[in-house]
Order: sequence, then C-alpha cells, then structure tokens
Amino acid sequence: MVKIEIDSNSGFCFGVVNAIESAERELDKGGALYSLGDLVHNNLEMERLRKMGLRTIERKDFSNLYNNTVLLRAHGEPPSTYEMAERNGITVIDATCPVVLKLQRRIKECYDEIKGSDTQLVIYGKRGHAEVNGLVGQTEGASIVIDNPEDIDMLDFSRAIILFSQTTKPLDGFRQVVEMIKSRMKEGVSFSWFDTICRQVANRLPKIKEFVANHDRVYFVAGVKSSNGRMLFDECKKSNPDTIFISDASEINAPLPPEIHSVGVCGATSTPKWLMEQVAEKIRTMNP
Repeated sequence: MVKIEIDSNSGFCFGVVNAIESAERELDKGGALYSLGDLVHNNLEMERLRKMGLRTIERKDFSNLYNNTVLLRAHGEPPSTYEMAERNGITVIDATCPVVLKLQRRIKECYDEIKGSDTQLVIYGKRGHAEVNGLVGQTEGASIVIDNPEDIDMLDFSRAIILFSQTTKPLDGFRQVVEMIKSRMKEGVSFSWFDTICRQVANRLPKIKEFVANHDRVYFVAGVKSSNGRMLFDECKKSNPDTIFISDASEINAPLPPEIHSVGVCGATSTPKWLMEQVAEKIRTMNP
C-alpha cells in the first residue's frame, strides 16, 4: 500500500492568505473588484477568484481605470501606484504583506538619509519582480538590484554600500552575497547589510528538504509563474531526485511504479492547500 503525505508546512504564507481573504471580503459585498496583477502566482486559485468576480488588470489598464476599487496584492507597490490611484479616484484595498511594508519603510528611510551622497543602496532580489519594483520605487529608482552573486561586479567597492534583500530570496544566497561584497570592499569603506528575508519563507527551505528526503517520490505543486515555487522545487530536487513539478492533478496520468511505497506532496507559498489535496486524491485513485 502506498503511503501519501501532504507537507503541513507548504501552502500559502501569511501575506497571501491576507490578500485572498481581503479579496473575498470585498467580493462578498457584490461590487466590482480589480486586482493589479495576479493576486497569487497560481492559475487555478486565480480562476477560483475570477469565478467569484475578481478582475485582474495590468499596469497599462490601471492607468486608464477611474472611480473603481482596486486591491493591491501582497508583493507591494511603489509610491507612483498610490499617486495614480488618487488621481483616478480609485479606492485602494491595500493587501501589502506587513513584512514587505516594513521593508519598504526601512528602505525609504535609508534612501532619505543617504540621498545626495555617494552611498550605494543595493537590493538583493529578482530584477523585475513585483516586490522588487515596489522596493526600488521607494528610492526614486536610484537603488541597484543584484539578482545573484555574479551581479556584484556592477558595484563600486570604493564607495559605501548598504544592502537589503527581497523578502523571499534564499538566505544562503544572501549570506553568500554579503561575504563576497565584504571581501572586495576597499579598506576603510563602509559596508552595512540588513537581513530582511521573511523567516516564514526562509524556514520552509530546510523543512521542505527534510520532508522530500523522507519519501520515495515527491510531487511538487506550484504555478509555473511562481519564482518561490521554482526556487523551492530546485532545492527539493537536490534532496530527492525523484521530485516532479506539476501545476495540477491532471498532470498525473499513470500509476506509480511498484518500487514506490511513499509519496510526498508539497508546494510553494503560492500553492493552495486544496490543490495539494486534489493531487493526493488523484494519487490514491490511481493507486488503489
């Protein structure tokens, strides 16, 4: 008999839960509600919300929207978004994750202090990611984004550096970047760094690696657009090579081979529990 286990630590993080609950509360009122970008990087969860009445718009649509209600997702937004909302008579429901909001304020305060100096404000994050765009917006576009350790070549090590991190970046990667910058700073030049990675997300990595190592096969469930999902999947694959990335239960189309006795189901911070439960049920159905 095949043992099937769903990872209790997988699923929506607090920020995503808060954003979805905010959307559901507003949709229950019966009025129109727009979301600036996908509320969560999971197509099936977004389809569920669309059936409730949520309409997703892109930035170009937002600039042409007037006198409506728009929900800002957990990733956060730059100041320009709020300014445009005010000009267009838009009611904002701000579902920015509290961890992201705190980081935005810290970066804004730091930028206001160093503005006009030669200090470089650096953000370790995925270039173009919604959260990073919101963080860069706090600095009037003046911060430098480094996506990986190799990107530090764009920094000037003869000038002071202050480093922050996107909340969902891997902790090991941040520490590597810190050590590499420290080793290249010119003598006497200031380098300050702040570990601003969300621990709810960071702590998932060691836990999920332990989870996948305890199973013969693992199905990792996430949307293809989830950067957190891709990062976690890559790490899971290192701990258990028989880890398979799927977006929904329909991608499982064959019974398990006889040597598989234990199956794990896990996912990203953007993966709903109900979806992982559907995957587990599909495995049970195909392997009675």
